Amino acid sequence: MKLYDLAASPNTRRVRIYLAEKGIEIPTTVIDMSKGEQKTPEYLAKNPLGKMPVLEFDDGTCISESVAICSYLEELHPEPPMFGRNTLERARVEMWHRRAELEILQPLMHAFSHTHEMWKGVLTQIPEWGAECAKTVQERYAWLDRELEGREFIATDDYTVADVALQCGLLMGKGIGVRAPDELANLGAWWQRVSSRPTARA
Repeated sequence: MKLYDLAASPNTRRVRIYLAEKGIEIPTTVIDMSKGEQKTPEYLAKNPLGKMPVLEFDDGTCISESVAICSYLEELHPEPPMFGRNTLERARVEMWHRRAELEILQPLMHAFSHTHEMWKGVLTQIPEWGAECAKTVQERYAWLDRELEGREFIATDDYTVADVALQCGLLMGKGIGVRAPDELANLGAWWQRVSSRPTARA
């Protein structure tokens, strides 16, 4: 088994944090986008979208998308549970995982790709759309702060993949200048908890 990784990607970081929380070690190959390694015929045979992460099995079968990879590994390594301990918890984790992706990660990625210099010439940038997405994320930060009232973690009493997705989203926000305001105390306390875990730098 081998994991194809991209160090700066929030999606690949989600898998790395998951693996660290589980204590799972998988050999890793880093894909260098600056050299166009994601566009080679060999890599596109693993993931035609040319994105990371990809989990490759010994027989050459590949799984892409961070959630799919973590879900597969959860079946093999159920402890500690990262997708919930029972039916209701699994549903809550799925709900918050989707919210983390759609309400935080996705608009942050749009804000980054439509306003950052590195994407010029790679895609058609619409700076106004990027700015609007950044504004949306600020609104979502306030919503998260309200939702975290009285909670240690976002979906259940345990740290789950939903927290991992949000954590990687907020880290990306910090990196591109779309930071959560300091006055959001609940969100700030949650961030302190998740970012101080030993796995946070995975």
